[in-house]
Amino acid sequence: MTINDFDVLVANESHVKYAEEICAEMASSARARGTGIARRSPEYVAMKMREGKAVIALKKEDGSWAGFSYIETWGHGLYVVNSGLIINPEYRRIGLARAIKTKTFFLSLKKFPGAKLFGLTTGLPVMKINSDLGYRPVIYSELTDDDNFWKGCESCVNYPILQSKDRKNCLCTAMLFDPAVDKEKVQKPDDPDLQ
Repeated sequence: MTINDFDVLVANESHVKYAEEICAEMASSARARGTGIARRSPEYVAMKMREGKAVIALKKEDGSWAGFSYIETWGHGLYVVNSGLIINPEYRRIGLARAIKTKTFFLSLKKFPGAKLFGLTTGLPVMKINSDLGYRPVIYSELTDDDNFWKGCESCVNYPILQSKDRKNCLCTAMLFDPAVDKEKVQKPDDPDLQ
């Protein structure tokens, strides 16, 4: 199986039926890795799909769910996070994470021009993908100071560490893409959804 066996699409109302399965896999994957994750409800994931602020990968052959990511905005739209990246275990290690992250990245730039994109991750593969997209590691103070963003960390197993460090650092690596500084690193996508 290769990346060509999948469609990577901007999610919409027709994909809401996958929300529960996606959330269950997010929680299961975090438990298996022993890492933290901000939990999201199926209703929240469905809302992101309806708003066109999510990307989903589907297997061409049967339409089964293969991967997912969504967009959140913070600080009155000045900051954007590509979050919730999850790949169905059956389809890992074929390039879906990179395809989904890339589409989510360019969808964010299109929907929120000028906003800074950032992420927190403990995963080396995600750090590599982010770096290839033009993100750079930063200290937490370069991220949004929006309290609602940091409340999302409360469901993470590492939240006590974040609290004890006054939100200055944690086990996640912070990465930032600032279009005002980093835009020369980006090539235009060859994707009609993102033009």
